[in-house]
Amino acid sequence: MTDIYGSTRKKLADKLTELGEKPSRADIIFPALYGELIDDLSVLPLKKESLDTACGNFSLRLPECTDVLTSDGADKFLFRLSDGNTVESVLMKHGFGYNVCVSTQVGCNMGCAFCASGRLKKIRDLTVSEMVGQVLMIRRSLGERINGISIMGIGEPLENLANVLDFIDIMMYPKGFDIGIKHITLSTCGLVPKIYELADSASPVNLAISLHAPDDTLRRRIMPITGKYPLADVIGAARYYSDKNNRRVTFEYVMLDGINDSDKCAEKLSSLLGGLNCYVNIIRYNPSEGSPFRCSPHERIMTFYDILKKHGIGVTMRRELGASVGAACGQLRANGIDKLTNL
Repeated sequence: MTDIYGSTRKKLADKLTELGEKPSRADIIFPALYGELIDDLSVLPLKKESLDTACGNFSLRLPECTDVLTSDGADKFLFRLSDGNTVESVLMKHGFGYNVCVSTQVGCNMGCAFCASGRLKKIRDLTVSEMVGQVLMIRRSLGERINGISIMGIGEPLENLANVLDFIDIMMYPKGFDIGIKHITLSTCGLVPKIYELADSASPVNLAISLHAPDDTLRRRIMPITGKYPLADVIGAARYYSDKNNRRVTFEYVMLDGINDSDKCAEKLSSLLGGLNCYVNIIRYNPSEGSPFRCSPHERIMTFYDILKKHGIGVTMRRELGASVGAACGQLRANGIDKLTNL
């Protein structure tokens, strides 16, 4: 059976045509799935023959939400997939609405030294329906509209780009989730060829690049991907992305005490990013169990911030949500959650 949650509107229409149905039936099915949130195709306003075709050819299987850990700012959800693997997603609660942080892989092979997700090596990519399922299950639990999507959970999204693009397409569908492209952000370690591919796609969402160091020598120590894609290539791809889509690129910079937080690092970073349509998002490091890193002291972070500002670099300080439940930046691991509250 075809996994219906893995089909974009166009792919669903093509499948319906293949089954001898009118492709316009997709305009009935999609709003029902993502607007009305039906969980039974038999309730669709279709003729019996079409209902029989739909029910006999499409699966409504979703990931199972086994646990959720709640806090004031964010809730962390644990999802069990059909093969028994698990991934984590985060519902972030802002004054302006709700944002869901989605995982794209089971595990991650990027090996960033400070990130808990990388301790679980990549097992496989998530399917489109497994990504859509995270958002759909959280929305059903919440009972409220989802306002934004952060593709920043477990995994490197650009390694799974084809599925991620279909996921974005479904999130943007006007009669479903109806999330605008400016409210969807994808974070990458800097897979240069894939940044160009995303830039040239029909879905150039907000791009956030995990930078975390101002030169190749230091970055290679904490982000092994630098050995394949040096900073000059990453910055070149970011510039192309910004110019092609008239979009400001975000560079994420997690503050690691005594590692990347010196005045010299701030000066180097200012030089590296000068003239680029971008801003730096400074992130307070949230250590996970077993991590050798510590967050930079507040005074050091503010000095780093001031140096960037002095050189005309746009800079923000991320408001961390979910640190108390292990749902903040770099903490997702999908190895089980202690002290759980069941849904």
